[in-house]
Amino acid sequence: MDLAFTMFLLVCFLAAVLLLEGAFLLWSDTRGGEARQLERRLRALHAGGHGVQASSLIKARESDRVGALGRLLLALPRVGRVEKMLQQAGIVMKTSRFLFTTGLLIVSVFLVLLVLRQPLWLAAMLGLGAALLPFLWLGAARQRRLKRIEAQLPDAVELIARALRAGHAFPTALQMVAEELPDPIGGEFVAAFEEVNYGLPISDAMLNLAARVPVEDLRFFAVAVVLQRETGGNLAEILDNIGKLIRERFKLYGTVRVLSAEGRMSAWVLTLLPFAAALMLNLASPGFMEVLWKDPAGAKLIMLALLAMACGVVWMWRIVKIRV
Repeated sequence: MDLAFTMFLLVCFLAAVLLLEGAFLLWSDTRGGEARQLERRLRALHAGGHGVQASSLIKARESDRVGALGRLLLALPRVGRVEKMLQQAGIVMKTSRFLFTTGLLIVSVFLVLLVLRQPLWLAAMLGLGAALLPFLWLGAARQRRLKRIEAQLPDAVELIARALRAGHAFPTALQMVAEELPDPIGGEFVAAFEEVNYGLPISDAMLNLAARVPVEDLRFFAVAVVLQRETGGNLAEILDNIGKLIRERFKLYGTVRVLSAEGRMSAWVLTLLPFAAALMLNLASPGFMEVLWKDPAGAKLIMLALLAMACGVVWMWRIVKIRV
């Protein structure tokens, strides 16, 4: 039996298993007993006047452990990192569903390329490469949310400073930020205020806020609050200085991004152009590039080219990545 046909049958079987497991996960997430119980709890909280924001403290993500495939995926290494990225990106999606979608994308790309009669090695390589797309999307969503938090942070810090000057306590200032500023920073300060309101020390709540949101300026704010509570001082004046520093740093960072935009675009074009050109050539003339992977010297050239491209990509991104 032909190797490509055997691989096709195996992939079809795997796709069917993943489709069934995905259907079960979807039903369990929307119609299962845990989903109905969670919905009743959220409605009860909303009826009690706490609102959806307070309910986010109870809606734990440990309910992700649903189904055999979900438990298997969550047992893999680095899955906790994916879970943390989903939280930081503000995406309401279970980790098992995200990983299942990634696996389904790999299988789909592999099958499409086999149907188009592409070489097995190319189909496998591009199928595995398709797994990067969901993670790139997740990373982009995470970066957008963190940048919005970074842009809103000066207003939040200055609002807390004004509230402290007006005689309000620090927890009340946190509540004002949570009520006055929109998401995403409003939601993060809601969580911080609820932690303090439920009895957690302010220092621990600030450290938890800095751990949830990996923004350097927010860490400065959290450390300043913790140090002021230990050593004393005028917290309103400290926060005013931090707010001005964040605004000036944000302006400088925007200037640097504008000046490095051309270099970043060149890096993207030079990285993707060889793969796009090889795919188009192979689609237009399937026999034109066969010598490249059938000849032993061609395989060595491919490995050498990929190694050189990897070094070039790392070098270009190190050049255009400027820390302010």
